[in-house]
Amino acid sequence: MGFEKFGRVSFASQTKVADFIEYLEKGELAATKCLECGRVFFPPRADCPWCPDSKVEWIKIEGTGKLISFTKVHYGPTGFEDDTPYTLALADFDGVKVFGRISKELAEEDAKVGMDLKAVTVTLPSGQLSYELVPA
Repeated sequence: MGFEKFGRVSFASQTKVADFIEYLEKGELAATKCLECGRVFFPPRADCPWCPDSKVEWIKIEGTGKLISFTKVHYGPTGFEDDTPYTLALADFDGVKVFGRISKELAEEDAKVGMDLKAVTVTLPSGQLSYELVPA
């Protein structure tokens, strides 16, 4: 399976990190970790830009993260025009920064920097897979 099953609009059917979809299908969110330098990448990368020998392993993003920052999107890019407004966030899961959408279940006025969030996988009405950040 390729990457065409990810998100609302997928511009790439094949990618070196297509295993990301397999994790989402299992209800898990995953990042990649360079076996050489230990850096963790989310979104996942197949190659480490710092190491000449790019060997990476998949690691699960588990537990709770802390909300670092968020913004309300009023103008959506291609494929997201009908979703606005929505909230994008950056959360820290033990040093792994996860960028993603906050669930619409969390009212904008209830989002607070420092609050605990967890990452959950979602199946969109189209059958595509994605993930959201929800209150822990």
